[in-house]
Amino acid sequence: MTTKMLCMSAIAFSIMTGAALAGNSTGTSALDDPAKMSPFFTDAGMKTMKSGDEFKKAWMAMTAEDRASMKKDCGDKAIAKAHDNFCKMTKELGGAN
Repeated sequence: MTTKMLCMSAIAFSIMTGAALAGNSTGTSALDDPAKMSPFFTDAGMKTMKSGDEFKKAWMAMTAEDRASMKKDCGDKAIAKAHDNFCKMTKELGGAN
């Protein structure tokens, strides 16, 4: 009986650990992070994008790592479609330029 109980406990533990580890990977893009995206919009609801010069200023104020992450996300067709205007603006800037 003890062996059966140990095996069941080990199986339950491995299932819970796997689920917890999977839960840590959100799978969302940097473009879904309101803290990173809010500088590019004029409103709190992030519906109206800033003009070209303001957009460029916000883009250049970001870290190189954040810009690279966002450019990478814009390279994914599904993500780029959901953030069409943002990705168009980054491409107009030549990426990080």
